[in-house]
Amino acid sequence: MKILVVLVCVLAFFGLLAYLTMGQKQYRVEVCVEFQGRKNCRIAAAATREAALRGATDNACATITSGMTESMACGHNPPVSVKYLD
Repeated sequence: MKILVVLVCVLAFFGLLAYLTMGQKQYRVEVCVEFQGRKNCRIAAAATREAALRGATDNACATITSGMTESMACGHNPPVSVKYLD
């Protein structure tokens, strides 16, 4: 009986997780940034266009910068390209 209750709880948890993940409209965007001669592109997804853009920009800057100061400077530059994906 305990195993059945645990199994139902686990299935309910994964059902809720799937609903929350797929139930919201997701915006996907590919952003390319350039900073101090280095260029990088990243894709991110979020519930809003602005959040997806910020996430992709932050991720792209993180791999071509060294330290928080450079990362923030990179993030304040306009992206080289922005492409919203379906």
